[in-house]
Amino acid sequence: MAPKYLAVREHLRRRVAAMPEHALLPPEPALCAEYNVSRITLRRAVDGLVADGHLVREQGRGTYVARPAVRHEYRESFVHRIAGFNSVMTETGAQVGTTVIAQRIVPAPSPVAGELALAVGEPVVELERLRSVDGAPNHVAHSYLPSSLYPKAADQDFSEGSLYEYLRREYAADLAHARIVVDVGTADHEEADLLRVVAGSPLLVVRTTVHDSGGHPLVHSFSRLRPDVSQVEFEVSVGGR
Repeated sequence: MAPKYLAVREHLRRRVAAMPEHALLPPEPALCAEYNVSRITLRRAVDGLVADGHLVREQGRGTYVARPAVRHEYRESFVHRIAGFNSVMTETGAQVGTTVIAQRIVPAPSPVAGELALAVGEPVVELERLRSVDGAPNHVAHSYLPSSLYPKAADQDFSEGSLYEYLRREYAADLAHARIVVDVGTADHEEADLLRVVAGSPLLVVRTTVHDSGGHPLVHSFSRLRPDVSQVEFEVSVGGR
């Protein structure tokens, strides 16, 4: 079960989204009574919205509604070059953090095998990472690579740097073009804890398969993003290539 403060924070986030900018929240005692929570629980929920830019505290005035810009954009570049999240975000000046959650060789599940043109059950390197921007959790990224092509990826430290740059540097990987699919999912309990949202909250899901110049798939990834602090940007090049 998700902590109580997360449910209160999510309800408050939806509530303040419908309020005009600079509108004041009710005083703490009223909110505590409304949500039937302690002052500590309420403050923890409000602290999260202040940190995300949805609310502002001002001494002598109270807590009021703000309209945060999208600060933590999810960006990968696939038009002029194949460049991953870490490389592109770092170039914008953002502070990117990575926590490796899982890194192992596993039998390829059916969807992954299909994307990588492998037989179901063939060994693949599975890499799961929590990515943050400027200290705030942004998305959980799952990447799969054929272990026959990239055996050392199972032991490489991916807590820093770019997976794509590693594959170019270590294996001279020909990352030529990518297919991207975007859809919507919901956060399970584990993802909710990692991304600091309520279980069942909507997530953006970005699925990417990178191919070489001959069209052979090399890497399949899917990233599950917090939509309140993320946007997916596409750049489309029209021409003969």
